[in-house]
Amino acid sequence: MEISNNPYYYKKPLLKGWIRALLIIIPFFIFTGVFQIIGYILLGLNLRAKPSFGETTIIQGISTVGTLLLVFIFTRYLDRTTFKSIGFQQKKYITEILFGIVTGLAIMVSGFYILFVLDEIKVTGIDFNLPNLLISIILFAFVAINEEILMRGYILNNFLQSMNKYLALVLSSLIFSILHLLNPNFDLVSFISILLAGILLGISYIYTKSLWFPIVLHFSWNFFQGTIFGFKVSGKSIYSVINQEPVGNNILNGGEFGFEGSILSQIFIVIAILLIWWFMRKSKV
Repeated sequence: MEISNNPYYYKKPLLKGWIRALLIIIPFFIFTGVFQIIGYILLGLNLRAKPSFGETTIIQGISTVGTLLLVFIFTRYLDRTTFKSIGFQQKKYITEILFGIVTGLAIMVSGFYILFVLDEIKVTGIDFNLPNLLISIILFAFVAINEEILMRGYILNNFLQSMNKYLALVLSSLIFSILHLLNPNFDLVSFISILLAGILLGISYIYTKSLWFPIVLHFSWNFFQGTIFGFKVSGKSIYSVINQEPVGNNILNGGEFGFEGSILSQIFIVIAILLIWWFMRKSKV
């Protein structure tokens, strides 16, 4: 598409797309760190303190503001386009939102049921806490917005301007997985799972350039995985309605990394990727 015919561009972008995509990574860590420190200061916390669940959510929200600001600066002054152009220009977002919720829920229901039937996990209790449930919704909404705007909205979007869409999808997903290297109990299986998750989150974007589906799917995946079904989320413990634990630590149940560290998770992700790819190709989006 010519820049002159694109209403979202002010003028020709600075630098090539793949360069802009890589340039944002280090500033992202700087902005995230600075805004997290701001969150600690506003909450009156020592930087070595362990925040409560609610405080963690507030800090994540403030960090997300930092990401939004950073991406706005890059889109405005390097891409020379509008923030809206990264994936919010689509009008048919209700269908994408519903599809994202259903996809995440379906995968987690199926995974939980299979692992439970195979005695790979055991339920230890139920803990319904409405305030914590609502906080979880807010927390995972912030996480999804934060990561999808950076990874799909900016990095994948700019890769797409420099290379084949499938190569762009794989490279952005590889970066997405690398950014999880410091998560607790991260291993090779987890690395592959997160890489595949990045492909799942980005497969629709390479056709639609819309962030609605990836943001909501990311939220749905984390929320149902951790808050409802009690798995660890990328190695991190979170409040959950269903308290459960893996029976042993193996690649079928994901062990201490959670469902994302399991072979079963990878199977479901690959199936979802193929279904979405088939739908997008058939629809000629």
